[in-house]
Amino acid sequence: MTQTMKLITSPVFIPEALAVKEGQIASLFPHQQPLSLEIGCGVGDFIVQLAKRHPQRNFIVTDIFNQGCLRTCTRVDEAGLTNIRVMRCEARFLMTHLIRAGELDAIYVNCPDPWPKKRHRKRRLVNHEFLQLALHTLKPGGEFHFSTDFVDYGVSVGELLDAEPGFANLQSTPYSHELGDYPISKYMRRFLDRGQPIYYSRFERRADYQLKTTPEIQRGFRSRWVGRDPK
Repeated sequence: MTQTMKLITSPVFIPEALAVKEGQIASLFPHQQPLSLEIGCGVGDFIVQLAKRHPQRNFIVTDIFNQGCLRTCTRVDEAGLTNIRVMRCEARFLMTHLIRAGELDAIYVNCPDPWPKKRHRKRRLVNHEFLQLALHTLKPGGEFHFSTDFVDYGVSVGELLDAEPGFANLQSTPYSHELGDYPISKYMRRFLDRGQPIYYSRFERRADYQLKTTPEIQRGFRSRWVGRDPK
């Protein structure tokens, strides 16, 4: 089913062309503050909670779905928050072209598409190549948070992170069902209320880790590139 595209006029929404023109994400905020990224903002539940708790931090959030960006902008506007900016943009494009090396305090990936069929799992966002990109954009000590309701995805990402020398585990195990004070979105709450656990991993970028090369992403699934007309 084709999704109806709706015009987003919220002042917190940043068209990709404007971000590319500015050349850096930091200039899109009214105040220069530490920057964090949420990938896949859904309808904005998570990021509004997080931004309210941390007014001294800026948050760039991205989603590939127009409706998700629209609903997130509405929630941000209703909350009166000025430390969030929303983009309809493929996350790897954003991290490769618009975020500088070591610029991010944190990356949050919550309940991404699990691509449950085995033949489709290569399409999952979080893999070894993506973690290299995360290490490139995170500052030393910057945190990577991942949550999912899908068992196989939660286990595999926890194991990937635990095996990656650039990351240090901030929990006692590669993944946990204990969320502590981590913001709970309505989507996550739906599964918790059914008694289904959320798989949560929290790692930080090692301060002494050095990437051998600057990560590059392949042209492929859901990727956008400068100079290519939007669909």
